[in-house]
Amino acid sequence: MSISDTDASVPSASSVTLGLRANWRQFALLVLINAFVGGMVGIERTVVPLIGSEEFGIASTTLVVSFIVSFGVVKAFANLVSGHLADVWGRKRVLVLGWLVGLPVPFMIMWAPSWGWIVAANALLGVNQGLAWSMTVIMKVDLVGPKSRGLAVGLNEFAGYLAVGVTAFATGYLASEYGLRPVPIYLGVGYAIAGAALSIMFVRDTREHVRAEIGNHPVEAPAIGFREVFALASFRDRNLFAASQAGLVNNLNDGMSWGIFPLFFASFGLGVERIGLLKAVYPATWGILQVATGPLSDRWGRKGLIVAGMWVQATALFLTAATSQFHYWLIGSLLLGLGTAMVYPSLIAAVSDASHPSWRARSLSVYRFWRDLGYAIGALSAGIIADLFGMAWAIGAIAAVTFVSGLIVALLMRGSPSPARSKVIG
Repeated sequence: MSISDTDASVPSASSVTLGLRANWRQFALLVLINAFVGGMVGIERTVVPLIGSEEFGIASTTLVVSFIVSFGVVKAFANLVSGHLADVWGRKRVLVLGWLVGLPVPFMIMWAPSWGWIVAANALLGVNQGLAWSMTVIMKVDLVGPKSRGLAVGLNEFAGYLAVGVTAFATGYLASEYGLRPVPIYLGVGYAIAGAALSIMFVRDTREHVRAEIGNHPVEAPAIGFREVFALASFRDRNLFAASQAGLVNNLNDGMSWGIFPLFFASFGLGVERIGLLKAVYPATWGILQVATGPLSDRWGRKGLIVAGMWVQATALFLTAATSQFHYWLIGSLLLGLGTAMVYPSLIAAVSDASHPSWRARSLSVYRFWRDLGYAIGALSAGIIADLFGMAWAIGAIAAVTFVSGLIVALLMRGSPSPARSKVIG
């Protein structure tokens, strides 16, 4: 089944209306579901690196962050196929599949007898995130149409990353009271069951909304295959290349912070509860502020927010690496969240702007492939640098890469097209 096929389980294109107001019930449901998707990652942000170093006695930073490498690589490739599967199978089926794959993850983490089980659990988590998070983004963009993409993405990422932050704080607190396992991971069991149940019972597919948008589009796009979409989103189009490399570097520094920050803070004697607070502030700030930065990108354009956001992130990382006091780390976490909030929805909206609706899901999947490959590259490179030169050097090196990435966007990305229409790239 392709996106142009009819499907009796969804309304016809003539019976649907694009826009947030017309589709607010499904939109709100998808916001809630993505909060559960984000919560699945949040259970790991504080405790899993500490499980590796404290419970399994792993001394190598590179080996500790290996769980992020497995997560990042698998999630990247799950993202890559998610757009094609969404067009062929339907968005809902891919969303449900993502949740079914994610159900065993918290149980594997709770009962893992060796570090290999944690790495395997994160491979499954990568599939869960690559399919489920991709579908919540794609379906929201489908529902609202071209005029409110920044808002749609901002609300989606707000829910997901606020849940990451809240869960990171909650698991840090629970770990300080009850130990690293199993109590903090019980949250993940609830998220997985709730997300799967809501997706199966209440979500409706959105492919008819795409057909309606295609019918209203001012330019009819030629039929192009996945290989051509991959080339466009990866290197052939300067806007999409700029967005893809910035997305990769954004998640490169996020992967570094996920694996290195808890170990870096603990090396100065910081307790797990305060580490949990620092690990919560960054994604919570990132999540909350996207409610504002997403709509602002609709009004101001994407490029300025992306460039400034990358440079704010770099400043935050330099500050963290150069200091050894909690209040400076807290400021760094706030700045890192601010910079990421400026970048994240703007990049997804910029990719959507530059893609025809007939192949938008595939271009988003390619962008998300490169972006989430950054988790693996960031964690692995930071782990190697930390083992060779120390964790502060690892953080500083990633900060420098982040600054250069913002410079590339400033030099290559054209001013964003009007968010009220999509650009066709030939």
